[in-house]
Amino acid sequence: MALAAHHFPAADSALAPVLLLHGFASSADEDFLTTGWVESLAAAGRPTIAIDLPGHGDSPAVASAGEATTSAVIAAILAAVEAVSPATPGDSDAVGAAPIDVIGYSLGARLAWELPAASPRVRRLVLGGISPAEPFAAIDPADLAATLAGRAPAHPLTGMMARMIQAPGRDTASLARVIAGLAAEPFAPGAGGPAVPTLLVAGLEDALTTSVEELAAALPAVHLERVPGDHRAALDGPEFRAAAIGFLAD
Repeated sequence: MALAAHHFPAADSALAPVLLLHGFASSADEDFLTTGWVESLAAAGRPTIAIDLPGHGDSPAVASAGEATTSAVIAAILAAVEAVSPATPGDSDAVGAAPIDVIGYSLGARLAWELPAASPRVRRLVLGGISPAEPFAAIDPADLAATLAGRAPAHPLTGMMARMIQAPGRDTASLARVIAGLAAEPFAPGAGGPAVPTLLVAGLEDALTTSVEELAAALPAVHLERVPGDHRAALDGPEFRAAAIGFLAD
């Protein structure tokens, strides 16, 4: 699956590009492009690549859950990055693996966790709004389908997910398949985390990140920072943005 990539080069900059990965049932536009992240990164001399995940934003619809497993999405993300920012630009005799930094939020952070193991290009990670729990594996596909058809959900989490993927502008069928695909390869931070330097950012009022210390314990090179806000407000706040850009500049 070829994902939509929004590429913003930075004039006269030789710094590594920053890959931006948005949250579930959102888009690159909603989380990063219309909220000033690209401009803030450009002011720091950083090119950016903002990816729309499968079934989100400008990326293609998802025809089956198999297209949206964690490994399939990781491969699609790396292919989209390579298409706009090749590891070996220009000269075919050049050494590859040109570095990239990654900022992921919520689902984007869950996926970014896997990227260093899949690509030597990843230099640093900023993971915001991430939890050690795997919500998608707790969703019964039959319960979700029944809820989308108008029945009362058997589990409150199913009802919450159904409301998210039925919001205006969402591709409900694709997002339901994304849930099933990610559940097939659930997030397992206990198996070990990325070895690259990592910044974990959690909102002080974000109930989803109350156990973020468990993730920090799994990382060899980590800094944890708490910022104001709930799950959405933390992403949009100036504290998170300043912490992320500063960390990537080290």
